[in-house]
Amino acid sequence: MRRFAPVPIALLLWAALIVPAAAQDLTGTLKKVKETGAFTVGFRESSIPFSYLDDKQQPIGYAMDLCMRVVDAVKADLKMPNLKVNLQPVTSSNRIPLLQNGTIDMECGSTTNSVQRQQQVSFGPTYFVINITAVVKKSSNINSVVELNGKPVSTTSGTTSVAEIKKLEKLKGVNFKEIYGKDHAESFLLVADDRAVAFIMDDILLAGQVANSKNPGDYRILPDVLRTEPYSMMLRKDDPQFKALVDKTVGGIMKSGEIEKIYAKWFTSPVPPKGLNMNFPMTPPIREAFKNPNDKGV
Repeated sequence: MRRFAPVPIALLLWAALIVPAAAQDLTGTLKKVKETGAFTVGFRESSIPFSYLDDKQQPIGYAMDLCMRVVDAVKADLKMPNLKVNLQPVTSSNRIPLLQNGTIDMECGSTTNSVQRQQQVSFGPTYFVINITAVVKKSSNINSVVELNGKPVSTTSGTTSVAEIKKLEKLKGVNFKEIYGKDHAESFLLVADDRAVAFIMDDILLAGQVANSKNPGDYRILPDVLRTEPYSMMLRKDDPQFKALVDKTVGGIMKSGEIEKIYAKWFTSPVPPKGLNMNFPMTPPIREAFKNPNDKGV
């Protein structure tokens, strides 16, 4: 019988540590997901067409499509094809706290990537660029934001539009009577029910609310631009491993040109559940964001 030299104990210990070491290399969100076996996506209930509920009360939308591609990348990266995916509704007010405390692992909606927010969270590549403006009823005969002086206007709590309203008041000397809705649907309803004269928000979200209203022809979006802002998926801060996976996944979709089909599906085609069409072709800033993926805030 052939004899084998004894294997040094140190070598055996090193071999035993190989698998655990690989697991220990994971950090942040990926480590949490590996340990819990679940990934939680935060979504919005009325941010049409980014993230909203369909007729079966399931979250769908442009942002959701991109986020689910990230989920697929997480499954592949961690070799967890049966990873449990949880869906958690969030609002403008609680989305950041729920991300920070680990309730959700990524927020998918219509969130502005701002320098101020970057102090608390991180962002993936910009997937949309908007202008903050206002929607009014045509019957109001209001043609500019400054004409809203002294009148009640609505906006959604926890959004960057709140700061823009305050800034405009100081700069132009106008005085709005702000009414806050908990989400975009409620803020728009304040105008529809004549409790507010205007709803100040991102142009594409206003377009979505108008298209989803009973009488879309009753409204007009003002030409004023209070600020231009980039949208992106929100991630936990100081989590380079997960952010690198998000950047690679979403950036790859943009650079390959696949983003063109996804964009057309949600912004220039009828979307469920009512077959609404945003009729919102790509603007030059959006095309530039797709051409050169980045996470720059405003």
